[in-house]
Order: sequence, then C-alpha cells, then structure tokens
Amino acid sequence: MLKYGGNAMAAPGSEDPTLDEVATLAARGERIVLVHGGGPQIDAELEAKKIDEVRIQGLRVTGRATREVVEYVLCGTVNKALVRALAARGSRAVGISGQDGNLLGARRAGTLGGVDLGYVGEITGVDPTAARALLDAGFVVVVAPLALDASGGALNCNADTAAGAIAGALAADAYVVITNIAGVRRDLDDPGSLIERLTVAEAEALIADGTLTDGMIPKMRAAIAAVQAGAKRAVVAGAGFGAIDAALCGLGTELVS
Repeated sequence: MLKYGGNAMAAPGSEDPTLDEVATLAARGERIVLVHGGGPQIDAELEAKKIDEVRIQGLRVTGRATREVVEYVLCGTVNKALVRALAARGSRAVGISGQDGNLLGARRAGTLGGVDLGYVGEITGVDPTAARALLDAGFVVVVAPLALDASGGALNCNADTAAGAIAGALAADAYVVITNIAGVRRDLDDPGSLIERLTVAEAEALIADGTLTDGMIPKMRAAIAAVQAGAKRAVVAGAGFGAIDAALCGLGTELVS
C-alpha cells in the first residue's frame, strides 16, 4: 500500500523514480494500491481560476468551486497521468476514485478551528471489495481520494487520511508514505533529527506538543489509523528509486503499534 504525495510527484513527462520502482515491484508480483495526492496541481488550477485557497491544519477548505477543481484535477488529470505513466513502464494499472465501488464513504467534516471546512470528507467507512478484485486480477490500483457521502455527493478527502483508511481495511503488509521529506524529523530543517521508529503513543505525543505541524499531521494521523485498523506497519519515506524497498528495510520513519 503506497501513498504518493503531490509534492513528491515528478512533472509530467519527466523521470519518476518512484513509479519506476512501482513498476518493478509489480512485475515481480507485488500487489500495489497507490493512493495519490495532487496538492500542488490543485493549487495551480485554483490560482489560474482565481479561487482563493485556505488551509487549516493541513486540510484544504473546500467550497463548491474548489470541490469542482479538486475532482477535475485529481480524477481527470493526476489519476490518469499516473495510469499512463505506469502503462508506459509496462504495468497494468487501473485508475479509480474513492467513489468507485463505494470504496470510501464519508460525511462532511464540519468545522476546524472555527472554520467550516465545506466539502471536506471525514471517512466513515471503507469497502475494499473493488480494490481487492482489481488486485486479484493483477492490476496496480491507482486511487484518487474522493469519497461519497450518504446522499451520493462528492467529498474531498485528505489523501493521507484516505490512504491510511484503505491500508487498514486491506490489512496491508506495509503502508508506505512517499513524500518530499525522507521521514519524520524533530526539526524540519535538520536531516539529522530524523526519528527512525515511533510507537503510536509517541506519534500522538509529537502531534500534541507541536513537533509535527501542517501536512505532517494528517500523514501521521493516517499512519496511526492504518496500523490501528490492521496494517502491519507504516513507514514515511522520501522519494527516489529504491525508496519503497529502503523504507521496508528501515530507512525513513517506521510507525508500529
């Protein structure tokens, strides 16, 4: 199970060592679900459309206009670009969103810090039936983090949260987060402050005391949710060829229950 952050993605048409490794792992028979983000791509589209962008604790406030942009960019642009890139590397990939097969159910998250988050989804359930069927058929499953509410409306879910929930529901052998920062650091600007191993209790303490900030908060909360729901382990690692194997061999930050 892999979460590929938008900040870590290579530009379209350029080399992408993470996807090279995904294709290599798939070719040797590994079953892979890749949940992707797309924050920078969404930001660029919002700027082009002159739609104001607001974040609260790493979550994007999503009004109706922003929701349309998010769905278009994640499902219509980023997801299919990843499917094409994997196909070019010889992998059989299928792109879906959390709306397909009721993979992700959610409700509106409400307010955070006194701000209405709009169409931001709080995940209420995962039905991995479709994802399992695609895995059983030998496909790499590429998932955009959109969910359905009870009335069939689209909700924007944080990609880390979606990936952690899916990893737990699939009881993944490993949930690997690929990001632009190679692991969790006590000091974001100091690579030497990397934390190699965390328990759930230690991770929650780092959130509570402010060591983890902004986008690292939903990443760590998703990792906690994944291992608590059934994933064997979770690892936060940097991008690059070999990063996934390296993460599984102890590089990056490993979270255990």
